[in-house]
Amino acid sequence: MGAAEAYDIRSVDRGEVLRYLGYAGQKLSPELDGRIDETVSHCLGTARPAGCVRVFDVSGVAEKDGVPVIGLAGTALELRGHSIAEHLEGALAVGVLAVTLGMGVEVELRRLSLTDRVGQLVFDAAGSALVERAADAAEARVVAAAAERGLFCGTRFSPGYGDFPLATQPTLLATLDAQRALGITLSPELLMTPTKSVTAVVGLFGEPKEGTGREACGTCLCRDFCLLRRSGRTCGRS
Repeated sequence: MGAAEAYDIRSVDRGEVLRYLGYAGQKLSPELDGRIDETVSHCLGTARPAGCVRVFDVSGVAEKDGVPVIGLAGTALELRGHSIAEHLEGALAVGVLAVTLGMGVEVELRRLSLTDRVGQLVFDAAGSALVERAADAAEARVVAAAAERGLFCGTRFSPGYGDFPLATQPTLLATLDAQRALGITLSPELLMTPTKSVTAVVGLFGEPKEGTGREACGTCLCRDFCLLRRSGRTCGRS
């Protein structure tokens, strides 16, 4: 782990694409229905999903100005906020990840915004579903790393959730060397380019955490990318 890794993702959940489009059960025209499938295929062909993952031991938990702060050994990365402290309570280590679909998707989104507004909306929704699948693939690497240590994974949590500040982004990306490895940069407003990029942290615990969706392989979002299943093992919960 640590170096950039490409992810072979050949499909996304069509229901997720519809969800990002704001679909609420309304009837789709045959034209739009077919266009969704065509655009999803186009997005899959354009994207180059890749990610970086590293795992760090928790070096301590402190409080600064009344806010919990989790330190990670050997890094300048500090995880601040009540939300992330609650999410990682009891964690022995933390997986840090960044994923992106690459600039090809970014360029196509810009082109479609000028030439095909409907196509741009569908392509954007497909990209959102696909980058979350890339994050699932990266999280699967953390699950495998946890199993190697005899630990159990929680679920990922991204800067901007709750009171976990977006200001974490520069140090998180620097910790992964994500600009060099993945081409991810930040705007002054701390927004990532390519826009179809995700950062997150995942806790590693001494005991299984309930409600992670990994109580059985069949319900785990990481199952399609699981390194343990490929070797005939599980993460100990199924």
